Amino acid sequence: MLEIMEFSEFNISDELLRAVADLGYSAATHIQVQGIPAVLSGRDVIGHSQTGTGKTAAFGIPAIEKIDAELKGKTQVLILCPTRELAQQVAASLRSYAKYKQGIGIVCIYGGQSIDVQINALKRGGEVVIGTPGRIMDHLRRRTLKLANLKLIILDEADEMLNMGFREDIETILKEVPNERQTLLFSATMSPEIMAITGKYQNDPIIVRVSQKAMVLPNIKQFLYDIPRGTKLEVLCRLIDYYNPKRSMIFCNTKKMVEELSDALRNRGYFAEMLHGDMKQFARNAVMENFKKGRVDMLIATDVAARGLDIDHVEYVINYDLPKDREFYVHRIGRTGRAGREGVSLTLITGNKEFAEVKALERFTKQKLQLAPIPTLYEVEAARGERIAKEIEQTIDKGVLEKHKTIVATLVDKGFEAEYIAAALLKMLYVADKEYFADAIDSIKKEEGRIWRSRSKGQRSDVRGQKGSGRHYVRIMLNVGKNQRVMPGNIVGAIAGETGLPGRTIRGIEIYENYSFVEVPKDMADIIITALNGIKMKGRRVKAEKVRMDIKK
Repeated sequence: MLEIMEFSEFNISDELLRAVADLGYSAATHIQVQGIPAVLSGRDVIGHSQTGTGKTAAFGIPAIEKIDAELKGKTQVLILCPTRELAQQVAASLRSYAKYKQGIGIVCIYGGQSIDVQINALKRGGEVVIGTPGRIMDHLRRRTLKLANLKLIILDEADEMLNMGFREDIETILKEVPNERQTLLFSATMSPEIMAITGKYQNDPIIVRVSQKAMVLPNIKQFLYDIPRGTKLEVLCRLIDYYNPKRSMIFCNTKKMVEELSDALRNRGYFAEMLHGDMKQFARNAVMENFKKGRVDMLIATDVAARGLDIDHVEYVINYDLPKDREFYVHRIGRTGRAGREGVSLTLITGNKEFAEVKALERFTKQKLQLAPIPTLYEVEAARGERIAKEIEQTIDKGVLEKHKTIVATLVDKGFEAEYIAAALLKMLYVADKEYFADAIDSIKKEEGRIWRSRSKGQRSDVRGQKGSGRHYVRIMLNVGKNQRVMPGNIVGAIAGETGLPGRTIRGIEIYENYSFVEVPKDMADIIITALNGIKMKGRRVKAEKVRMDIKK
């Protein structure tokens, strides 16, 4: 397991620590743990790291720290990026790191923007300059960018710059900068061309890298829940009630969120404890003792607070907040599935931005998160009923029920049937669960959890409660038909492929000249319409919409 440490453990200024705290960073990633001290030491560095490991902070934080206030207005740090989009992202990150540092100018220069605007920005003073190689070369030729005071040059995503044909520009720039400077190179691959540059332009570099072995998560089922905005707490409680984990860890990104969620869960009657970096050691020890001994079911923690914990038999890890760095995801879910056991992770997201981050996370870990539907109230109640039935079986097997049988016998003598006596006892057990009584209104409709075509294609949700998704059907109209040579198999294949819905649940297909009808389960209708809209069927972009009233089975 990779090491996690707090930013306060680095030798960086209070201004930087405040800025990092504002960003919600509580723990450093592996590349940061190695890279920040290496850069601060003044050594050249080779960073072998994928996107999403936190490499910008690994070089950006120490770069800001190394700015000399006595050289105000002079360019001291130069960062080369392959694209203007990355240059803009890096510039935004460095501005956030330098938030409380006075007098640090950060200038971003790239093709496609007026060079006069950039010249004026450089004249005002850019202690840090971020740019694409081509535009950096333009400014060097015009003498509008002067590097005589340069202390640090950084090649970000060097392999991409080489792939884009920037090698000559990079080497020209490296020859222009002072010999007495520090050179950092970050790359996802270490090709011969990259190694040639490091050998020629770096001096005895330190190599820092993310261990790919840490990405292997073979025994962990990873589920993803896309939830409607404003329902995160409700969905979390429903998942807890549905899965009923004996021991689970719930991760949040900030101490404030840990405290708020802990209070909210305790107010709802859950046995939850919190763990974050501000807690005293004796309080931390007490929480861990309670969790290990099963006195509490859930431990809510930040990434920093959970470091170094050695806890066996964690059944579920729940990502209440999507981690800010992808490496933390591996840390988190690695808490379950240990010693050859199977574990489960549940990740909650909302909206396209977080969904895009999940896709990047999958590329990083080379594993898929299984998109799963939010359990309905009926499914939660059914799952609880199964557990109670099992507990009753176990109680009967244990025996020693004579005193209780006497009570039942008394009721039978009064004319009550044993079936009704048992049902009354179960009702008494359920009475506290007002949310799950038979006629409860489900405030979170299953169809509100969106399914993206790019995620659900060819997948099946391997979770309980999938049988019989509803007793009513609705009719959907599609704007494709015989003129597009559409066959029933095309419609069934499109719906099944885009949503994961079994083909046997799709019925009532009618195909006309330029449109078609199909009957689908009501509780999946909105998901199916969202998934079909925009795809191409037989060369035509599909438009799907509901028609007429529900159809009884």
